[in-house]
Amino acid sequence: MAESSEPALFTPFNLGPFQLSHRVVLSPMTRNRAIGSIPNEAMAKYYSDRTTEGGLLITEGTVISQVATGGPRVPGIYTEEHIEGWKKVTSAVHAKGGYILCQLWHVGRASHTVYQPGGAAPVSSTTKPISERWKCQMPDDSFEDYPAPRALEMSEIPGVVEEFRQGAINAIKAGFDGIEIHGAQGYIVEQFLKDTINDRTDEYGGSLENRLRFLVEIVNAIVSAIGPEKTALRISPVVDYLDAYDNKPLALGLGVAEKLNKIQEEVGSKLLYLHVIQPRTMASFFGQDIAKPSEDEGVLLLKNLRNAYKGSFISSGGYNREHALESVAAGETDLVSFGRLFLANPDFVQRLKLNLPLNKYRREFFYSADPVIGYNDYPFYEEKAEA
Repeated sequence: MAESSEPALFTPFNLGPFQLSHRVVLSPMTRNRAIGSIPNEAMAKYYSDRTTEGGLLITEGTVISQVATGGPRVPGIYTEEHIEGWKKVTSAVHAKGGYILCQLWHVGRASHTVYQPGGAAPVSSTTKPISERWKCQMPDDSFEDYPAPRALEMSEIPGVVEEFRQGAINAIKAGFDGIEIHGAQGYIVEQFLKDTINDRTDEYGGSLENRLRFLVEIVNAIVSAIGPEKTALRISPVVDYLDAYDNKPLALGLGVAEKLNKIQEEVGSKLLYLHVIQPRTMASFFGQDIAKPSEDEGVLLLKNLRNAYKGSFISSGGYNREHALESVAAGETDLVSFGRLFLANPDFVQRLKLNLPLNKYRREFFYSADPVIGYNDYPFYEEKAEA
């Protein structure tokens, strides 16, 4: 039988229990449209418009508690109202034959007293604050410095692990096909993982083995609750985001892969995937550039993690069409997740496949409150052609 001439990026892939029709994934992106932290109809439209039959979507970071919150209008997954709100989204995606995962998020020290119960300090692995080059978005959309966090007591850590576990259970109740643990970009998991942040002297700090402990406990708790085939993880060992830098990022990434492999061996089944952010292009956060390692360092990390992790692999980080096609064809990754390009093009998969022109994203509306402008007003290609 003749081989298909379809580029590998657009061929089917069996991702755990899911039969994907292509390898293009919607990357998790904070959008700040959940008024009162409750998912709404505008969000259902946003995700539905980006759904393709057999395609995979990952939600924006979804907080697992009030303490986990670090910005305005971010959705939660810790109350019945959250669950009911998310059902609108998952139903809309499933109606079009898509799959959707909930990204479970705890920001740790990347928060402000205004978001914390009783105006308390945010929690973290450390008491070191994020530097003044980074700013926290306030409820009125102004920006302020991050305050000093409070280091979690050892006795409190199981409670945070439990919040992740309950968040996963709630996500399944809300109709999600699984969850992705947000273990990247300077948030609480990385605050334990990375050696320039974690200055603990207990069993959660110091050696790499100890710094991995918090993440391993979270993965194990979620796997025991919803199963490995519904559990995924996103990491960014090389990316310096929110002052989250590690002196040995390759060793850190390989350490994570080793722990995931061990968990898979113990439970006798693979996790859904490992999702790695590589710093291919200079990213930004509210217009602030993020320190970017060398191209070689990013490529080396991705190659080594791809080879080390025994499971499905997603890569993200500034991909364009050409590089995504090349990376999947070469076996460098199984799937590629896209952020800003997918944000601005609801029919991104079709445009990518046919190499059609793309809408330009409007950065000034990335984190605004408007349910339409810069959110649900990006035209499909057909609409733009007819205009």
